[in-house]
Amino acid sequence: MTKTHQPKKLVEALIDFASQRDWQQYHSPKNLAMALSVECSELLEIFQWLTQDESKDLKGAELQHLKEEIGDVMIYLTMLGQHFSIDPVAAAFDKLEQNEKKYPAP
Repeated sequence: MTKTHQPKKLVEALIDFASQRDWQQYHSPKNLAMALSVECSELLEIFQWLTQDESKDLKGAELQHLKEEIGDVMIYLTMLGQHFSIDPVAAAFDKLEQNEKKYPAP
């Protein structure tokens, strides 16, 4: 398994976006982690009062909202990872591999 799953174009686009707005000054690891937490909370809010069945069947504006919040989470996660040269997708594969050893299939 290769360790470079993260699309370089996303990282480059995020760096360029922040640079054009002079936002890098706000992108400390602490701030990025806090922003990530806020975006995860917004993701949770979509499902807050839904039943189990309703949560499995989002449509229209709800589905679009979910897509946007997943995008926000991915942006902040990617930016935080980039600060420490961690590829979030590679980290997920590594963690999955650890979990396979820790929790072997029957």
